[in-house]
Amino acid sequence: MRQSKLATKTLKETPKDADNISAALLIRAGFIDKLSAGIYSFLPLGLMVLKKIENIIRTEMNAIDGQEILMPALQPRENWDLTSRYDLDFIFKVKSKLEKEFVLGATHEEIVAPIAHKMIYSYRDLPLYLYQIQTKFRDETRTKGGLLRSREFSMKDLYSFHTDEKDLDSYYEKAKEAYFKVFNRCGIGNLTVLTYSSGGAFSKFSHEFQTITESGEDLIYLCKKCNIAINKEIIEEQKVCPQCEAKDFEIKKAIEVGNIFKLGTKFSAPFEVNYLDEKGEKKDVIMGCYGIGPSRVLGTIIEVHHDEKGMIWPEAVAPFRVHLLSLGESENVKNKAEEIYQDLTAKNIEVLFDDREESAGVKFADSDLMGIPYRVIVSEKTLAQDSVGVKKRSEKEEKLIKTEKLLEMLK
Repeated sequence: MRQSKLATKTLKETPKDADNISAALLIRAGFIDKLSAGIYSFLPLGLMVLKKIENIIRTEMNAIDGQEILMPALQPRENWDLTSRYDLDFIFKVKSKLEKEFVLGATHEEIVAPIAHKMIYSYRDLPLYLYQIQTKFRDETRTKGGLLRSREFSMKDLYSFHTDEKDLDSYYEKAKEAYFKVFNRCGIGNLTVLTYSSGGAFSKFSHEFQTITESGEDLIYLCKKCNIAINKEIIEEQKVCPQCEAKDFEIKKAIEVGNIFKLGTKFSAPFEVNYLDEKGEKKDVIMGCYGIGPSRVLGTIIEVHHDEKGMIWPEAVAPFRVHLLSLGESENVKNKAEEIYQDLTAKNIEVLFDDREESAGVKFADSDLMGIPYRVIVSEKTLAQDSVGVKKRSEKEEKLIKTEKLLEMLK
């Protein structure tokens, strides 16, 4: 991609209404654009990152037998009346010109359960795992933190359907492992901990996945003995770690990036999602649900990976792997930079080529702000040594690499 053609502009100043680091940097670098409180457009660079995060999630959900579907965002009121959830205060409600009432989906249990009802007849149809990556809507009274608390956001929600609690428990553990694989691949796994939270009517505990960072809004209690985290509600209730019963905790700030729940028959019963067992007896299907917010993960990555100059993208989710900078007016430099751009592109190495008529200072500042993992510099100074300058965004020092060795290094 040639930067001169890129549909984005960087900003020198931080927007006044950007209330956290990730929002400020993503807006300044032209990754997202704020339309209204809690409502953002994803511009080309931001969408590239979002799609990479979604594809990592998709790969790991497929690996635990998830089947991807796509459910409507517009949901009829009667489905929510069946579960007695229509009066929840965080849902958006809309009415058609025919006076029919709808909900803008904040979650999709009311839609996936009737789908499963049509698929499940006997125990031979179970287990079943359905997931989607969909836009969700929440009528938040207080939006802050950019992508971390939005009114419109992306969500991966997987729903599992089982014959009994034992089968659900087994899959629940698989989902935990898959979630940590997702967060490791996104570059936040070393700071993300499994956190015990209230489980509701069906289970004593549910679990959140919290990424530890000083900018987090949540407080978690990290067990010094087993490294499991507990949220404030559980600590106040039982005072000890639910895993090892230790009482020594370290309080940390964190961002919730995922959660998993055992739903039991809360949603299967109202929609008559049942099956015939081996004896021909009708039984309710047991359900679980598993959520990850790709857009929230995107914001969290930057809360964790940045410095005073800008963002530092982990390679797996960066919009491009290489930021190629052509410095100066020399035709020799321009031609060499063009040649390198063509070579990298031919080798399927993702490269953003800064071919703009801008000063070196502007190009360096924008490159630091955007946070692409490798910066490759072509200038009269580097070409005098038959080399290019290469600097990893996560490191301070630039190195000279012989031009013919560049492709080998990047491989």
